Amino acid sequence: MRKIIPIIAAALLIVSACSSIDCPLNNLVYTSYDIYGADGRRDTLRDTLTISTNRSDGSDSVLINRDTRITGFSLPMSLSHPQDVFFVEVKGENSITYDTLTVSKEDLPHFESVDCGPSFFHTITAVECTDNAIDSVVINNPNVDYDTSKKHFRIYFKHRD
Repeated sequence: MRKIIPIIAAALLIVSACSSIDCPLNNLVYTSYDIYGADGRRDTLRDTLTISTNRSDGSDSVLINRDTRITGFSLPMSLSHPQDVFFVEVKGENSITYDTLTVSKEDLPHFESVDCGPSFFHTITAVECTDNAIDSVVINNPNVDYDTSKKHFRIYFKHRD
């Protein structure tokens, strides 16, 4: 019995020394875009929206594929580029319009635990877009982290018939 007590005590110390950090399953963070109309109020995009980007290996990646009747959307941010470039296709009944959306940012390393993989938060420094279907994009909240309730951008589409 005297030999068992030290073994049990040692086992309890080892178990209590372990940490129980919950690492995020996906360490990407997303930006949130709300759609606004020309009148400055939230709006619904009735046209078909497709958004793609170039991946670091040079291939294309479709992020949103033919979405309709939306009031907002989310896009991921890259971990290693100072800018994210998105290609926006807006397809109406009689036309297809293409725009390029460029988001400039600063990457901020975020430490969770030595047990977790690397993660980055971001500070949005600028946004630019061509003006074929998009009228303008406004930064609403420049800090991008795991909080999915934040609305980072207001995107204003041009009025279309």
